[in-house]
Amino acid sequence: MIKTNFSKIFPLADGPLVHCITNEVTCETVANALLYVGAKPIMASDFREFEELFQKTDSLLLNIGHLSEEREKSLIAASKLANKVQKPTVVDLVGYGVSRVRDQVGRSLVEEKPSVVKGNISELRNFCNLPSYARGVDGSELDQRDEAIEELIEAMQNLVRSYPQTTFLATGSQDIIVDQKHGWRLTNGVPALDRFTGTGDIVGALIAALLGSGVGTTDAVISAVSYFNLCGEQAKDEIGLAAFRQETLNQLSVLMEEDWWTEVKGWGK
Repeated sequence: MIKTNFSKIFPLADGPLVHCITNEVTCETVANALLYVGAKPIMASDFREFEELFQKTDSLLLNIGHLSEEREKSLIAASKLANKVQKPTVVDLVGYGVSRVRDQVGRSLVEEKPSVVKGNISELRNFCNLPSYARGVDGSELDQRDEAIEELIEAMQNLVRSYPQTTFLATGSQDIIVDQKHGWRLTNGVPALDRFTGTGDIVGALIAALLGSGVGTTDAVISAVSYFNLCGEQAKDEIGLAAFRQETLNQLSVLMEEDWWTEVKGWGK
């Protein structure tokens, strides 16, 4: 079973300042999610600010959704600087596999040795050069069959040999986490979490916030994924997806008042 010091994680102490270069579609949702758990977001993508900004921030989130030439320059500049100054960094491979341009940008960010690389199961299959049934930025249920999951886990284990400083997260019906020494499967969550935009972006931001608070990489990934999935479980009885979305976000600031960690499901080895 999963063992970590969940009870000491939320609300976040001392409000870590998280620098987010994320997509405009979910920018406000991500910023609010960070505020709800006690972090402080700064949504800055102008690379002219980075040298000064990096002196004040605690962690970095790089999201390749809604890509443009200008956004590519910002993402690459931030990733290189983060590597140079050893800033805790999360790279979110949104839509990896959609185009050669997006894949090239994603690969370039991963080469800068971020703390965490995340994506849905289909995006990670593409990154591992496995076939995928995904279309666009959403994962495919066909990529989440038992045999496909086992295939992905083996590929991710091979991947960390090339990137030993990075923890990889593939989200889906099961959430798969692999680092140099261990692997985990988390099984909290509800299907409706796949039916509103920004859920993966929020998880990436929560991981970055935990890293910025000094939480270890493994604990940060497990905790962020589990906490958000449990927020969805608390909201599952709401009628209508709009109401479900609102209550899931509401639970980000509510669930921390309960012994939420006792409901974490999964295992590792």
